[in-house]
Amino acid sequence: MSDTLIKICGLSTPETLDAAVDAGATHVGLVHFEPSPRHVSLEDAAKLRRRVPETVKVVLLLVNAQPEPTERAFRTVRPDIIQFHGNETPEWLALVKKYLDVEIWKAVGLQDAGTLERSRKYHGIAHRLLFDAPAQSLPGGNGTGFDWSLIADQPPEVPWGLAGGLDPANVAEAIRVTGAPLVDVSSGVESAPGIKDVDRIEAFCKAVRGA
Repeated sequence: MSDTLIKICGLSTPETLDAAVDAGATHVGLVHFEPSPRHVSLEDAAKLRRRVPETVKVVLLLVNAQPEPTERAFRTVRPDIIQFHGNETPEWLALVKKYLDVEIWKAVGLQDAGTLERSRKYHGIAHRLLFDAPAQSLPGGNGTGFDWSLIADQPPEVPWGLAGGLDPANVAEAIRVTGAPLVDVSSGVESAPGIKDVDRIEAFCKAVRGA
């Protein structure tokens, strides 16, 4: 029985949010990034946030947001965690950490062992690193994976999570290979880009718990 943490990202409707909570997700992700098919306005994100029980953590995903929009997003939604999914520097994350009372995650597109080494600059600043497939037209949610052995060979020394190309069929194997303490899925539980599938959400959570 796996005690791996489960994040369902890119939720945008009350029904799918409730389904993720009911299925046993430990984290639910709301994307505030207009180019994404999973984008939700701050007002809608705040409404969804209010549905989430205290036992589940709310993650707000931002991409290269400037200081004022970052603060406004935090004040409006009041997430437990902000996940930075762009080219944010360690210096910028340190400022956010100083001024906002929020846990900070940094997504890193993992191309090779060098990327893993370069991600060390976020150690001690980000509370968790999230290893994803390298960015394409969108920074995440592309449904593509990466070579899990990169992490299996050199496990990070900080809290981390695994994202990129995970789905109900492969997540147990991903956990087995990498020992991921947290798994993050978005497009892998969708029927179309941005459209979450309640049955797939349930199947994903069940696969993680059985891993």
